[in-house]
Amino acid sequence: MRNLFFLAVIAILLAATTFVFAEESAEPVMVPVFDHQVLHFNPDSTDLYVDAPVVALDNGREAMRPVTLSEYNKSTRILAHLTLDPIPKDMLTVHDRWDRAGNVRLTNLDGPDVEIARFMTSYGGHTEHTLDVTHLAPLLQGQRDLVAFVDTWVSPGWQVTFDLEFLPDTSAYAPDWALPVYYTTGMNAQDDPDGVDIAVTIPPGLARVALVYISTGHCTDGRDEDEFYAKPNVISVDGMVVERLHPWREDCRDYRDRNPYTAKWTDGTWSSDYSRSGWCPGVEVEPTVIDLTGNLTAGEHTLHIEVENMRPIDEEDHFGYWRISAHLVGWKEYPLLWIN
Repeated sequence: MRNLFFLAVIAILLAATTFVFAEESAEPVMVPVFDHQVLHFNPDSTDLYVDAPVVALDNGREAMRPVTLSEYNKSTRILAHLTLDPIPKDMLTVHDRWDRAGNVRLTNLDGPDVEIARFMTSYGGHTEHTLDVTHLAPLLQGQRDLVAFVDTWVSPGWQVTFDLEFLPDTSAYAPDWALPVYYTTGMNAQDDPDGVDIAVTIPPGLARVALVYISTGHCTDGRDEDEFYAKPNVISVDGMVVERLHPWREDCRDYRDRNPYTAKWTDGTWSSDYSRSGWCPGVEVEPTVIDLTGNLTAGEHTLHIEVENMRPIDEEDHFGYWRISAHLVGWKEYPLLWIN
């Protein structure tokens, strides 16, 4: 499917690469961002696997690249193509055989980072992912810094290949407005026992406003809460609860073939098969879109995000935590999805 609309590839390795998608263009455009970029953890050799214009961050676990995109067309569908590859150690194993959280995101915005793609690596296997990210169209234009991240603790760890594809599509109906709201890799009971408040300002003239929300639960010791127990994610606007959701995946067994190094326990179960808080090893994490038109009218509001009953820190310093990101999108006219 990845090459179904693949008609043009433009790759110019400059400090900031420019790609133009003309409004009258009838041709799709592929924008390469990261090409087998190695991510790893090595405090002494952070820049071991990067070449300009890519910059290494977080001891090599992140790679940042500047990209310049043209003005978007509302009748443009944007697809994110992601490939994750473990790095072979020898003929029998790879350097990082564990499932790791990761993402590709926009950074250096006027606000928190915004995730383009959230994923979990497999247990040491190759995976390919395609996500529709048209809801990010207002943010995927102009000068942008993109970051690829894998929460690995070995060197080398993983290779990330990431492209953005812009497709003419009259059914896409991209939003007119987007606002970064919240990004964290570790909401927990110690730092955020009652959640977080975020002040947001909604511009006038929007017929529909929605929250795009991504949330996955984890724990520092790989057992119990908050990875293997469903927890309520509660979203409020101006003190009123507008959504309670329980991120949960029960289909992880369907992806065992993506996890060649998954462990089999004495009771016959496999690590990759367990249901989890919003994620499965080797699978991308789809966002939840919450219609808040009636709550977020033009003007200033307070958005509150809270995860109930997070596992507190224990005597061994282990605890549960949540990776959460959220942004708002708006349309000046009703999107066809809601009209229908």
